[in-house]
Formats: sequence, C-alpha cells, structure tokens
Amino acid sequence: MQAWQVHENGEPSEVMRLAEVEPPIPGDGQVRLRVRAANVNFPDALLCRGQYQVRPPLPFTPGVEICGETEDGRRVIANPALPYGGFAEYALADARALLPAPDSLDDAEAAALHIGYQTGWFGLHRRARLEAGETLLVHAAAGGVGSAAVQLGKAAGATVIGVVGGAKKAAVARELGCDVVVDRSSEDVIAAVKEATGGRGADVIYDPVGGEAYAQSAKLVAFEGRIVVVGFASGTVPSPALNHALVKNYSIMGLHWGLYNTKNPKLVLRCHEELTDLAARGAIKPLVSERVPLGEAAAAVQKVADGRSTGRIAVVMEGAA
Repeated sequence: MQAWQVHENGEPSEVMRLAEVEPPIPGDGQVRLRVRAANVNFPDALLCRGQYQVRPPLPFTPGVEICGETEDGRRVIANPALPYGGFAEYALADARALLPAPDSLDDAEAAALHIGYQTGWFGLHRRARLEAGETLLVHAAAGGVGSAAVQLGKAAGATVIGVVGGAKKAAVARELGCDVVVDRSSEDVIAAVKEATGGRGADVIYDPVGGEAYAQSAKLVAFEGRIVVVGFASGTVPSPALNHALVKNYSIMGLHWGLYNTKNPKLVLRCHEELTDLAARGAIKPLVSERVPLGEAAAAVQKVADGRSTGRIAVVMEGAA
C-alpha cells in the first residue's frame, strides 16, 4: 500500500515521504481500516516536528483523524493508532473507539466531524457551560478548530464574535454565521470587541491560539466569564496572571479532549450522538475548504502548519464518497 512516512523530525514538506509499504497488522483490540478520507490537523504538523505530546517511533505515518471502512463495509470515524496514521491507504484503530460516520455527511466531512467538533462541544458545553443568549468569542474563527466552535456556539443560541487574520478569512467567518467579525490584521481587536459588546466583553472565549490572543482574551473576558484554552497554534504558551483572574472574577479552563477517551469514553459517545443529530438537522456542517489526493498530503499538512488554510483540508482517497 502507499503511505506517507516520517523518518526524521522537521517541517512536514521536508520530512514526509510517500512510500510503498506493507499494510499494517492489527494488534490486540485493533482493527484495520481502509481509509476513505483523512482530515489534516495542526497536531499532524507538530508530530512531524517532534513537538506533539505523543511521539511515535520513527518512521511513522501521521494523520490523526479519518473516515474509514471496516472489513464488513461499515463507514466509521476513528483516530488512527500511531505509528499507523491516516495518510495511507490503510490505518489501524482501537476497535472499541470506532464511531459511526453520519449518513448526512460525505467522507471528507465525516472525517472532519471528530476532533475539532468534539473539542468544541466539550469546551463550550462540558467546561464553559455556554448558555443561550451569552456572547462567545472565538479566536482563529475561520480555522478548523475555530469554525467548529463558531457553528456549535450558534447552534447553542449564543452571539458569536469571530477573530480572524485577513480579509479572506473574515469572509469565511461571516459565511459560518459569526454575528461580528474582527480582522486582527487591520483592526484593534480589543477596541472592536469592546465596542461590539458595549464594553462588557465576552462571556466565553475559545482560544486555540495562545500568545497574543490569550493576552487579548484576559482583557476582553466579561465578569464571571470563562476562557477555554484548547491549544497554542501561535507557538507561544502564555503565563496567565492569576491575580488578574481573581480581581476580575473570571475562570481559566484547560481542555485536553483526548483524556476523555480514557477517563470518560461514554461521554465521547454521547457527544458524537449529539453532533450526529446536529449534522442531520443542518445545524452544523464541517467546513472542508479543500479536498486533495493522497499524493498531496505533505503539501496540505505544511499549509495547515503555516496557517494558510481555512476550515479543514481533507485527503480523499480514490473512490471515496
């Protein structure tokens, strides 16, 4: 089979190599899946660079989120078991963690429903307890993680403010349903959000960026607001001033979605059921901006790593829906 492999750490476009390899053999509790579509995530770039919290042995195949097909023909969503990731014709996955792919979504959309939307659901509902009528601010609102949070926020009845970088991404954020869009490349984010909220700020802030975005969040969070930290795409991990959280009366919440797979897997299934229902009703629909063949996977991962993508890029196999 064909599979992309990483033999040494570095930038995805430099270290990912397409090779002809033997199909992986399932271990105990694992199944082999024919990959129909693999979604490109920022962690794929971190894996290539050797900067992710999980470091699979070299060589490995990246690709942490797929829509695949079981031997009996079922379409499923899975997180491949590294080192046999999704940028290949076949991948391995934990048999107990397979989720049914929603009939309302094609393969690329189904692959993109998993990590970003589960993270958004847990962050907004399980951690921040977002309520209808509240104001939600989403950093990087046109990206894969941010676009999912925007849709979930709108589905929950929140007023959504999207912060983006550039006119193209601003247009995408508006199409996603953001009530207010702030272009950080041409606007003062703090002034624009304060104006939009009458000086009150946002009840919930969803931050997959870190760095300067977090510094803005601390200035924009409302009384009794909640900042949900889900990642550091900027490359800078902020150091929160806890005295500021105390005097302003807000909460800082971390979210590592992957922990729920071991700490509370039943909640992951419940979340998937709710996401499937929302997708069937048309309340959410993964924004797949590009569909590329397997041969272009390395370029796609690099594009995401460089922050040049909107929504999700999916690697789609020949014959996929």
